[in-house]
Amino acid sequence: MKITVIGAGAIGGNLTRKLGAAGHDVQVADARGPEAVPADVLESGARAVALDDAVQGRDVVILSIPFERVPELAGLFDSVPDETVVIDTSNYYPHLSGSIEVVDKGQVESVRNAEALGRPVVKAWNAALAETQRTKGVPAGTPGRIAIPVAADSPEARRVAMRLVDDTGFDPFDAGVLADSWRQQPMGPAYCTELTLDELGPALAAADRDKDARVRDSMMERFAALGDAPTHEDVVEMNRAAHR
Repeated sequence: MKITVIGAGAIGGNLTRKLGAAGHDVQVADARGPEAVPADVLESGARAVALDDAVQGRDVVILSIPFERVPELAGLFDSVPDETVVIDTSNYYPHLSGSIEVVDKGQVESVRNAEALGRPVVKAWNAALAETQRTKGVPAGTPGRIAIPVAADSPEARRVAMRLVDDTGFDPFDAGVLADSWRQQPMGPAYCTELTLDELGPALAAADRDKDARVRDSMMERFAALGDAPTHEDVVEMNRAAHR
């Protein structure tokens, strides 16, 4: 597929490398210009392109930028065909981005982003840590393979995103429509807890919006309690422990 990843940070870089290695035609764009894309992000054959040219003629556009900045890209999609699948990987952390009133009042994160962009989006890859995505992808059928939830209103767009999740080394889980994607947002039982396909469904079902928001808003204190140099495993265990 012809894929553009917007954002060359930890998540965007992971997706660019993995989807390129899976054989897709991948472009990556950074708001600071093509020269800002790190060389290692391009190691699987992806091309760095200017943001203004990034979304034309593509099958899929993946947004891997901070949640609060997604509305800035609205004009970029004015001439993009409806059939282009747009995937949102972002998450809302008020202590990082500042408070966003509509989300604080209950609007689902990616529903807000879809409205801001003026087009449907898919929610995927938001519920796995960057290090999980970088190091723990394995071939389909591998015992214990980690699952990633995918939500979208369009069944076809959801299928496309699920195929790409599989290509990055994780079992895709059909998480239903976008309005239900709050279940995979920070810091629910399914969020960054490295669950298998069999475990992920019950975790999504156990999500509680009020509790999950309280856990999210206590993240700084939880990280501080881990000490100066927490490992990746420490962070995953912290996330799991919040829901026991």
